[in-house]
Formats: sequence, structure tokens, C-alpha cells
Amino acid sequence: MTNKQEEKEIKNDQQSEGVEDVTFEKQEVKDEELSDNEDTESEMSSKKEDKKLKKSGSQKKIKELEDKLEEQNDKYLRLYSEFDNYRKRTIKERIELQMSASKELILETLAVVDDLERAIQFFEDHKLSQEAKQGIQLIYNKMMNILKQKGLETIEVQSKEFDTDFMEAITNIPAPTEDMKGKVVDVIQKGYLLNGKILRFAKVVVGQ
Repeated sequence: MTNKQEEKEIKNDQQSEGVEDVTFEKQEVKDEELSDNEDTESEMSSKKEDKKLKKSGSQKKIKELEDKLEEQNDKYLRLYSEFDNYRKRTIKERIELQMSASKELILETLAVVDDLERAIQFFEDHKLSQEAKQGIQLIYNKMMNILKQKGLETIEVQSKEFDTDFMEAITNIPAPTEDMKGKVVDVIQKGYLLNGKILRFAKVVVGQ
């Protein structure tokens, strides 16, 4: 074998080895890339799992907070309702107490009103001093205005059908006319309402 042939064979061998080295290196690069890809996918999968767990934990926490908020709202509404009922009850009791106190005072005052009415009628019947009558009338009107502001109303019963809800019959007399049978012929004592409720029955004479 000549020197040239030997050199050629050596050169071919070197080229073959170079190709094998390059191929081997490429394979190593591919293996590394595959390994990196697998690692990346694994990391992404792990991150997704972490996100799911965090999201699940957050939702659970939100649900717990919503339940607590609903419970607190329910307690607040119950407490507010109880307080509102208590407030309304105390207001009602206070009003009833004031009305009860006013009722007793007004009922006692009616005796003075009766006396003033009798005095006015006396002056009218006997034609006495008009100045004195006007003075008594002035006092009477002032007192009645005050009582009306407190809710006092006169029960009008003259010539009306006898009604046990508002009247008390003192006596019965023959009716002066046919149409007055069963009706009030005369009023002995006036009746009064206080805030729409009976305060004093009217004492009347009924025709029969």
C-alpha cells in the first residue's frame, strides 16, 4: 500500500469519527431538550395544582366569611326587631299612662264645668246681671277650649234615640209627642267622650 493510500484511509477514518461525534453530540442535545421539556411540563403541572389548591382554599375562606356575615346580619336584624318592639311598647305604655292621668283630671274637672253651666243658666233664667253672666261664660269657654285640646268631646243626645252605649236613663216619662217615644226628652247631665272613648255617660230622661 502506498503512502498516499494510507493517508487517504486515515483521513476517511477521521471524517467517520467526526461524523459519529457530531451525531452523538446532537443526540445528547436532543436528550437534554427532552429532559428540559419534561421538567417544564412537570413544573407547569405542579403550578397548576398549586393554583387549584389556592383557589379552592380561597373559595372555602370566602364561603366561611359569607356564612359569618350572614350570621351577624341575622343577629343584628333580630336585635333591631326586639329593640323596635320594645321602643313601640314603651311609647304605647307612656301614652296610655298620660291618657289615664289626663282622664282622671278631666273627669274631676267636669264637675266644675257642670257648675259653670248651671250658673250661666241661672243668670239666663232670672235675667240677672249680663256682665256677670258674660264673665262666667268667658271662663267656661276658656276651660272648654283647653279640655277640647286634650281630646274632650260633648255627646249630643237631645231628641235622639236612647242608646245605652252613650246614655244612662234616669227616668221615663210620657212622650210629649208620638215621634219622641224612645227618644231623649231631657238631659240631666251632659255626657262626654275623651279621645273617642266614653268618659262619662249622659244622664237623660226618655219618652215612652
